Amino acid sequence: MKNITKSFFGVRVLSNVSLEVEQGEVHALLGENGAGKSTLMNILGGVHSRDGGTVEINGIALGTASVAESEKAGVAFVHQELNLFNNLLVFENLFLGKEILYPTGTLNKRAMAARAGELFEELGVNINPKAPVADLETSRKQLLEIAKALDAEAKLIILDEPTTSLNTPEIRHLFSIVRGLQKKGIAFIFISHKMPEVFAIADRYTVLRNGRFIKSGKISETTPQEVTASMVGREVPDKALYSVREKGEVALELEHCSGPGFSDISYKVHRGEIIGLTGLAGSGAGSLMQAMFGAVPFSGGTFKVFGKKMRRLDIHRAMKHARIGMVSSNRKENSILPDMQLLENEYISEHTLSMGKPHIFKKREIAKYNQYKKILNIKDNSWGDLITSLSGGNQQKIILARVLNTDAEIFLLDNPTQGIDVGAKGEIYKLILQLSEQGKTILVNTLEIPEIEKVADQCVVFYHGRVHAVLDRNSIDETTVMLHAAGAVPPAAARA
Repeated sequence: MKNITKSFFGVRVLSNVSLEVEQGEVHALLGENGAGKSTLMNILGGVHSRDGGTVEINGIALGTASVAESEKAGVAFVHQELNLFNNLLVFENLFLGKEILYPTGTLNKRAMAARAGELFEELGVNINPKAPVADLETSRKQLLEIAKALDAEAKLIILDEPTTSLNTPEIRHLFSIVRGLQKKGIAFIFISHKMPEVFAIADRYTVLRNGRFIKSGKISETTPQEVTASMVGREVPDKALYSVREKGEVALELEHCSGPGFSDISYKVHRGEIIGLTGLAGSGAGSLMQAMFGAVPFSGGTFKVFGKKMRRLDIHRAMKHARIGMVSSNRKENSILPDMQLLENEYISEHTLSMGKPHIFKKREIAKYNQYKKILNIKDNSWGDLITSLSGGNQQKIILARVLNTDAEIFLLDNPTQGIDVGAKGEIYKLILQLSEQGKTILVNTLEIPEIEKVADQCVVFYHGRVHAVLDRNSIDETTVMLHAAGAVPPAAARA
């Protein structure tokens, strides 16, 4: 890609950006949210047209924007927000638009299921081709997208934040698959904000900032600190933000609580505390959060908020009467309203809570939006734009603003920094600590142990739907947490 330029509505988002990827290499494309990475990849994938510059694959120039043309040239795009239909079977997703047919023109489901099985065997993964996609864990959905790329005989696969919802063993498995495909000559563009992963898998890198090319080079000839400084335009201090705070009254209390994916959970969280929840995918931490927010029902036990038993809990009651706010994982499916403006996405929860008031005062809402834009450093063009106009990380900040706007006392943050760049992550951590100092109670569910180390007072590790360990701050480290998450050591007693 040479001298690529692109503007949206008169705003220049790419200025003479160049990118070169060699056969069989993993090339890391790096930059903050809004740096232009997604736009550049959407041009390569044929989603957007370019205003200027050239694109060549194996010496053959690509013409005007067309997904079909890019796919024909060997480009496959595995998006951060996976493009799968949950109500279809695995093999139906895999062959959507390229179905195998009998001579009569009817679907040859047996052949498609068999071919899907061959692709999964090639990847070394155990996925039932006839399973509903809705039943798959996120890591399996990711591998299904890669299988689609393999079936299309892709020469270049774009992986956009592929590890956001994966735990450590799943990331290792994904990387082993990538290395195996590298040996077959397949190249990868790897977009990630996680420096340890970039340095573990990438051969070379390119950094963009504010829509411009900054630098490119070999991973072996740089450091995470140098790359991060290039991304943000300054040195980013890598130091703990944590500070000791006074605990208040008990804010949340779980007594032998059970529900879909978790059982017999007993735990107390105090006002002003930050608790990190973690475990392998499907361990129960995320399901427990959904139950506390009223999204799924408790099947047993007692759930109290500030000493009051919560009965017949649903999302509206959790927000209005328990003052609980939640940032859900998988924002594409659970959070963003793609046909609404940024402003509407930000105020919709608060407006739902105050729906007895018939009017929305736009000036007041715009003022609040601008306040959260400053606090969270949201990079937008106008509050009137659709939320889909933003990068994934900036969409996540809008969802955070939505929860802040409800004046919640208890925050349930499920993977809150997904898709957020290294500079912005520090802003989110600082915000979490500021909220706790204001007496807010915060639970953070994340697969990234360094996040828990930066902010949490305690770490609750889940294993097979139960609390396997409660670790005090001084005991939190990646090795200890992973041993408990994998059930490799005996359970550690929970605190009273």
